Amino acid sequence: MIEIKNKQIIIDGKPVLITCGEIHYYRLDKSDWQDRLNKLKETGCNAVATYVPWLWHEPVEGQFDFTGKTRPETDLAGFIDLCTENGFYFFVRPGPFIMAEMKNEGLPYWVYEKHPEIIPVGWDESEPTTPTVDYLAPGFLQEVHKYYEKVMEIVTPRIYPNGGKIIAFQLDNEIGMLSWVSNTPDLTDNVLNDFSNWLSERYGDNVSDRYPFSLEESGERNTAFRSPKEEYAAQLLKDLGYYMRYRFAKYIAILREYAEEFGVRDIPFVVNIHGTGGGRGFTYPIGISQLYETYNQGPGYISGSDIYFGDLDMKTFQDLYIINGLMEAVHNEDQPLTSVEFNCGDGNFGETLGERYDPSAADFKFRMCLAQGNRLINYYLFAGGKNARLDTLVDDGNDRIASTGERHGFAAPIGPEGDYNYTFPRMSRVNQSVMAVSDKLARMNEERDEVSFAFIPDYYMTEYRYPKSEVMREILSNIEANRGAGAWEIMGRAMLLNGYRFTAVDVQNKLLDVTKTPVLALPSARYMDSAIQEKLVNYLNTGGSILLYGEVPLFDMEGKDCTLLAEALGVTYKGISRDGHGNYLSIYGDNWASAQPEIRSGFVQRFEIGPEVTPIFRVYGSDDVCGFESEVGNGRAIVIASFYRCDLPFFKTALERLGSHVKLTHDCPHHGIFMTSTVDAEGERFLHLLNLDGFDKEFNVYEDGVALLGGRKLLLQSKDGVMLPVNLSVGRVKIAYATAEITGVSTDYIDFRLTQVEDVIAFDPGTKILPSADYVIEENEELTLVRSKKHAKVDDALRVLVDL
Repeated sequence: MIEIKNKQIIIDGKPVLITCGEIHYYRLDKSDWQDRLNKLKETGCNAVATYVPWLWHEPVEGQFDFTGKTRPETDLAGFIDLCTENGFYFFVRPGPFIMAEMKNEGLPYWVYEKHPEIIPVGWDESEPTTPTVDYLAPGFLQEVHKYYEKVMEIVTPRIYPNGGKIIAFQLDNEIGMLSWVSNTPDLTDNVLNDFSNWLSERYGDNVSDRYPFSLEESGERNTAFRSPKEEYAAQLLKDLGYYMRYRFAKYIAILREYAEEFGVRDIPFVVNIHGTGGGRGFTYPIGISQLYETYNQGPGYISGSDIYFGDLDMKTFQDLYIINGLMEAVHNEDQPLTSVEFNCGDGNFGETLGERYDPSAADFKFRMCLAQGNRLINYYLFAGGKNARLDTLVDDGNDRIASTGERHGFAAPIGPEGDYNYTFPRMSRVNQSVMAVSDKLARMNEERDEVSFAFIPDYYMTEYRYPKSEVMREILSNIEANRGAGAWEIMGRAMLLNGYRFTAVDVQNKLLDVTKTPVLALPSARYMDSAIQEKLVNYLNTGGSILLYGEVPLFDMEGKDCTLLAEALGVTYKGISRDGHGNYLSIYGDNWASAQPEIRSGFVQRFEIGPEVTPIFRVYGSDDVCGFESEVGNGRAIVIASFYRCDLPFFKTALERLGSHVKLTHDCPHHGIFMTSTVDAEGERFLHLLNLDGFDKEFNVYEDGVALLGGRKLLLQSKDGVMLPVNLSVGRVKIAYATAEITGVSTDYIDFRLTQVEDVIAFDPGTKILPSADYVIEENEELTLVRSKKHAKVDDALRVLVDL
């Protein structure tokens, strides 16, 4: 039995941590399948994941092969069974879209030829530049239904409730992504008919106030939507985004209905969220926004992230942390975090050697995701392979099943020919360490401080913009300037480097409870829905605190005047000022921020302030206020309405004035350390530390001002991460703390990875440790100490002999 409960994946009553390796059976000779599984075993992973390409299994309409009749590598049944024989769980991803650089993103050519009506029409009736389709077109769904029926003949007997090892089923892949990246909304006649019906149901008789044309099916109506006029462009921007959420949710529900019709039940249905790009996470919440309603429409769904960041360093680390928080913000109380495309390998995707990830990349991202509560991680792509030629040649330059040439996955930890990439050892090391204590981590949650990052899904509903619309451009450019880059780069990074551990809250669609969210860090744009502004005002009046970074909103999301929040804050908008050639726009501190040095700023929003407002930043030359503190009812707000630097002491002071105090701290003067902790219901803990820089750092760790780890200084090596046990039971013994990381547990020993010149593992007093030439045992009334004789940089493996 598999349950999704309390943000855990529970199998047969026990919380389980799943780590998968994505292996594409169809890109490997069948004779190589066992070799790749052997290599996956070396990492300690307990599951295999794979796409199932429709293009591969039904290249000709009606001619299905899932058992190797036409080619050995079509034997999906054999591959799943082999994985089961090797003791792996299985995560199946049958599409119908799979991407994975496959031609048509995995759809057979004949589907497009048979159903040309499924091919979208874009803005100004433009042709699509990606092979996306109208998901709800009757012809497309008819073919998907047939495909699912055949896939389920293989899958259904092998799902976990039926005695097999398939524990999760992904519905389609990265839904809506192709339309977003090409800015080609799916405006087929079928879609516009459904959209018009949706508008009529949503707005009733008022729909004519929004759209000055008839919604009855006609060429005039279709042209009006495909080439919108400025008078209704803002309304269309909002309505099209909301409709697409509804449409994608309906599509996912239909796919699940098909899967269940053919027997797949009682395992999680996974929705994959897309959005990272260019090595950053700023656009990732677009995927969360697009698919918001898909995985929240009923029980049994979980969402999974795509994590394509490259290195996790001082530039990007807050991206991943915030993304995980935003995903959690939109989940229900049972849904766990997962990552179903967790990028690993060296980053050499184009085989140009122009990208080279540090070995720490997958290690760091895994540790952070794990600490924040990810329960399933799928290393993508674990093993490369080769793209076969199509049986029916299509004369497209290579006639292969994919666009990457003959070889595929050359950046993977295991290359196309089965060789080890330089990233394999480090990835394997961290995964083995995690799986050694996976029973603990599977039920632990991150410990957090009293501050949350605000998420407004509509700030990321920016995927469809009519290129000729100035109205859309004005709204979207302002939202994009404020929603992510500024707030993430400055406020989010400062919070993490100050030691604040936080999640996010959906301030748009969920209750904003002061008792659960006493302090809110709010990225804010000039545009904000009136209902959200009203909710924030009520939150302040009832005692909430807000740290606002960006702009105080002046309009709703359709560009209509709306100053509810500004009025509650006691300020009146005067104007904006921008930096420019020969204009070195600068701001300086006032009142409690008066010690802040004057700095140059690229943008400021200027205000008249009321008597209850304290100015904290002013514009040099005019003395206009661009930052202030306001008392609102029983609450308080600090507003930074300008670009401001990542000043760690300033942001800490601001948060403390709002009532949020950091609990976990260190005394390293060079910062660049990510630090958090996880705990279970019994009080067992792990301390998670990352050194994001390329030099060693020595420091003490404190909790509420008290030194941890027996007061010992830690030496955290360059680009290294550790997961240190605190108050952790292992078998019959308890580890009070350790400066070393657990890597293995057996009946008569515990293996550790050493991290220090002299590591110390502290057990409860009276613990019987067997002697060894590798360590010294010290006993006192408080603890039994094991002191390693090994220097971690010379030999980092230590086995402590103890009866468990």
